Amino acid sequence: MLLISCVNQDKNKGDRKEGQKDQLILAIGGEPDNGFDPTTGWGQYASPLFQSTLLKYDQDFNIVNDAAVDYKVSEDGLKWTVQLRDDIKFSDGEPLTANDVVFTFKTAKNSASIVDLTNLSEVEAIDSYTVVFTLNSRNSTFIHHLTSLGLVPEHAYDNSYNENPVGSGPYILVQWDRGQQLILKDNPYYYGKKPYFKKLIFLFLSQDAAFAAAKAGQVDMVSVTPSLAEEKVEGMKLLSLKSVDNRGVVLPFVPNEGKTVNGRAIGNNVTSDIAIRKAMNIGVDREALVNGILKGYGTPAYSIADHLPWWNPESEIKNGGDLEKAKEILEDSGWQENKNGIREKNGVKAEFTLLYPSNDRTRQSLSIAFADMIRPLGIKVTVKGKNWKGIEKELHSSAVLFGLGSHDPLELYNAYSSKVKGQGYNNSNYYANEVVDAYFEKALSATSQEQANTYWKKAQWDGKTGFSNKGDAPWVWLVNIDHLFLVRENLIIGPQKLQPHEHDWPITDFIENWHWEVNKKRSKEQ
Repeated sequence: MLLISCVNQDKNKGDRKEGQKDQLILAIGGEPDNGFDPTTGWGQYASPLFQSTLLKYDQDFNIVNDAAVDYKVSEDGLKWTVQLRDDIKFSDGEPLTANDVVFTFKTAKNSASIVDLTNLSEVEAIDSYTVVFTLNSRNSTFIHHLTSLGLVPEHAYDNSYNENPVGSGPYILVQWDRGQQLILKDNPYYYGKKPYFKKLIFLFLSQDAAFAAAKAGQVDMVSVTPSLAEEKVEGMKLLSLKSVDNRGVVLPFVPNEGKTVNGRAIGNNVTSDIAIRKAMNIGVDREALVNGILKGYGTPAYSIADHLPWWNPESEIKNGGDLEKAKEILEDSGWQENKNGIREKNGVKAEFTLLYPSNDRTRQSLSIAFADMIRPLGIKVTVKGKNWKGIEKELHSSAVLFGLGSHDPLELYNAYSSKVKGQGYNNSNYYANEVVDAYFEKALSATSQEQANTYWKKAQWDGKTGFSNKGDAPWVWLVNIDHLFLVRENLIIGPQKLQPHEHDWPITDFIENWHWEVNKKRSKEQ
């Protein structure tokens, strides 16, 4: 009933094929569980839509201004001074000032959410349009908060803000029917490029229902799985966006010595052996995983941040799926095959469990394929699907098929720093390398992004050690998943960034550039 209602409303505005309507119907993912409050996490992976950010990334990951016109970092790296535009209004017509920025960051700091501002000592308004942030310690990744934290109005913020956001972004929330749809209209006070589309309708449908809606001509854009990507839908084209939305196997790095944390075992006597980790990294055929599981819609993954500015390309494995070289590594390190074809060393059999979230078909398929690929090496992997609560009980002692992918290099730190090992999902395998930790500290204390990236790369591999597969190999990264959409043929969305993990609809990052193609010709850019 809901979908039919939306479509009928659309038809009254004119024929979609004529490219004249100024609204879009989108089915591009689920709704956020916690609503649209940036101070508790909304917009961390994409544009917050309803709110402005101080800075933002362009398509090439250059940092450009949004609500700010300039920012400066003091020589000691502790004070960040941001100058605001003086012409911004919230969607209720009230001006955005430095006080709103201060309120936003203080609220986020106290929210106990995924927005981690523990390093922020103080934020204060110097005048109506100047804000100074003071950090406890130098941290180059603080800039991510300036690019991702949407600004909220002090005068219009209350306990229901997450359901009724007032902001200074390009769109206003008009109606939210939980589990069904979200209706947006353009913000008349928006200071940036005015979006072409005056109204957006997000439908929250299952994958099958969304695809059916596309075939029925009832949506303008729909996210699809690789298995549906080759299906022809009249009037629609396939849009495939490259991503750093990766999937990989995290391997317990330390041996099982009877240690526990919160009653959970730590370590594994098989995956703690570097020969096992190296052999699997070399033996797995990533291209085959892309072509088989992802139907070609993806790329081999070699790190947590492939092709981002802080990625070290030396982590790329040139000859993946090299079983003979992998076997040689195992042989040379004392792992010998027994009569059952399972390798043993010092009485330990090369067997371990790989867990995946049971509601994720792609991770299930990748887990099974990974186990099959490394079985010829004499390594037996038992694959089990569990919910996340079940996985958490074995997080530090079993291998887990994880998915990551962020536009913030701090994700490297959270995955590999010994200072955060065992803290929630951070460094769940208890990886530790003093050299890597030292590079992390230098990256965090850098006063420029270029300098920081040099140390992020060295932490991956400096020619002698690092956390990549060239070094300690605590993960086996498998694939980066393309984000796939069926899009109305004459809808142009323009160039996009390398996509992050698929939270918060990252495809909407540059939605102000979306428009109908005037001449109805296929766009060369897509």
